[in-house]
Amino acid sequence: KQSGALKRKLQAPHGNPPVKRKRKLSINTLRKGATEADRREEGSSSQRTVPKKQLNDKQNESQKNKPFIKTSSLFKNNPDIPEIHRKEVRQVQENVFTTDSFSQLELHPHLISTINTVLNICSMTSVQKQTIPVLLQGRDALVRSQTGSGKTLAYGIPLVQSLQGMESKIQRSDGPYALVLVPTRELALQSFDTIQKLLKPFTWIVPGVLMGGEKRKSEKARLRKGINILISTPGRLVDHIRSTQCVHFRHTQWLIIDEADRILDLGFEKDVAVILNALNAERETRQNVLLSATLTEGVTRLADISLNDPVSISIADEIQKVPEATSQTDRKASSSSNCMEQENFAVPETLQQYVMMVPSKLRLVTLAAFILQKCKFEKHHKMIIFFSSCEQVEFYHELLAKVLSGGPESEQPGRSPPVSLHFLRLHGNMEQEERTEVFQEFLKSKTGILLCTDVAARGLDLPQVTWIVQYNAPASPAEYIHRIGRTARIGCRGSSLLVLAPSEAEYVSLLASHKINVSELKMEKVLATLMKDDRFKVHRPGSKKSCGKNPQEVRERATVLQTKFENLVHSSEGTVQWAKKALQSFLCAYTTYPKDLKHIFHIKSLHLGHVAKSFGLRDAPQNLTALPTAGSKKKTKPKPKR
Repeated sequence: KQSGALKRKLQAPHGNPPVKRKRKLSINTLRKGATEADRREEGSSSQRTVPKKQLNDKQNESQKNKPFIKTSSLFKNNPDIPEIHRKEVRQVQENVFTTDSFSQLELHPHLISTINTVLNICSMTSVQKQTIPVLLQGRDALVRSQTGSGKTLAYGIPLVQSLQGMESKIQRSDGPYALVLVPTRELALQSFDTIQKLLKPFTWIVPGVLMGGEKRKSEKARLRKGINILISTPGRLVDHIRSTQCVHFRHTQWLIIDEADRILDLGFEKDVAVILNALNAERETRQNVLLSATLTEGVTRLADISLNDPVSISIADEIQKVPEATSQTDRKASSSSNCMEQENFAVPETLQQYVMMVPSKLRLVTLAAFILQKCKFEKHHKMIIFFSSCEQVEFYHELLAKVLSGGPESEQPGRSPPVSLHFLRLHGNMEQEERTEVFQEFLKSKTGILLCTDVAARGLDLPQVTWIVQYNAPASPAEYIHRIGRTARIGCRGSSLLVLAPSEAEYVSLLASHKINVSELKMEKVLATLMKDDRFKVHRPGSKKSCGKNPQEVRERATVLQTKFENLVHSSEGTVQWAKKALQSFLCAYTTYPKDLKHIFHIKSLHLGHVAKSFGLRDAPQNLTALPTAGSKKKTKPKPKR
């Protein structure tokens, strides 16, 4: 008897069925209140010790309960949103417009009438008023002025004036008389378009554009025929200097480097040096102009080697009534010490800037709600959304277009047809032909949402853009200025929104230290937009019509929207891999913030499970490093075919 009792005693702990049943039960009860990701977060400290079998149980549970909608983990375990304490700073203002007209300058009458009729411009902007007379005198210039202040015409008008007035008439076969360097292909096309309009009365002067992604053969043919004003990206020009025999700079009298800081940021410093050497080898004297919205150490260095006794034109300094002499000594001081600490940036007066604190988990639904609010319910908005990587642009373009465009709403009788949202994308990995096509399409359309990387952050003049959204924070205040400079151009109104995680709140103080003022926009206010869209309604039998903005219902609708995103992402293994790849590219970009911003943007401050939610993934991926990268793509592609 005793041995039998002993046996039973010993069996109890090992014969686990009752304990197992208990555990399953507890999972079931948990399941009703929270999703799998939520439970994982609650036990994140013991995460490493969870056995595989238990994980499989959880996955099976989630499959069973898929249609069951509850305000799941979206609104649980989020970090607290910190209060933004910032000093109210007085922004540096530039007066964009002056009352002076172009007819006051000594310009060719045909050129003045072209500016008035073809470009529809009557009065000069501040930067044009100060720069054009200096350049007409033949002086070198270093021009610093806010984005969207009319810098292209500031050099374009004196350039055309001097070339048309030359004693011996310019022949096409003479080759380049002026060389304009720009950082991106889109800006090259835009500058070419402006110069072409200015040259309308002077048909014997031929402008031309060279840029990567175009056929070299056709470019060589154009160079052989002759181009008098050559607009180019640095890389492609160096390519032709090395490989095209007919390229020469014997007659080159102008060198214009536009968006100089961006040219250096993109790593074109060596290419610019090659171009300067090629120019100097054939002709010593010429007029040089350097233009930039921000004045970095690199720009100052470039000015030293390329400009000869230049006139410094800084519009913001003028407005603050800083004497020219002191502004130059200040400039030297700022270039020798860290530029990021020193510089204050001028922001257009008509630009309203906002910041929104959003926990990682809610980023995707909040962005979607914001797009719906501005582009569907308020209408007439044209929006640009900046991301930190090409993969994210591709992924979110597909995801947002599929979930937000159209929907069951349109089937309801008696309703006006819904506004269809038009999504476009632009990034450096696209074929040049497609990039040009997208750029032109967005340029001409009155509404639309362009998702892009920083390839569109410089110099591009996209009319009627009313909102700039920075979904990933830029790496420097200078980059922030360039991105928001795509809206509120030359006196128009515009707004910008910066989306930050709670751990990144200190970025607001950094912007304030550069005299950049941002107001806070509350996430709840944006999410409340979902109450207007019945596609995200939770259908309960016998429930009354929702009244007002009940916070609980807003949360439920946000969860329905998140579930739509997650269902789309998990609809096939391919889309899951795509989401993981986009997440990986985001994490890679996050590690590249400069050293002095690491305390704000540190990879360890991110909760991987929460960030994964914003890519429509239900849990944090385990084997991110094992994902196919761009380099290994070719090897892994044929496998599914086999």
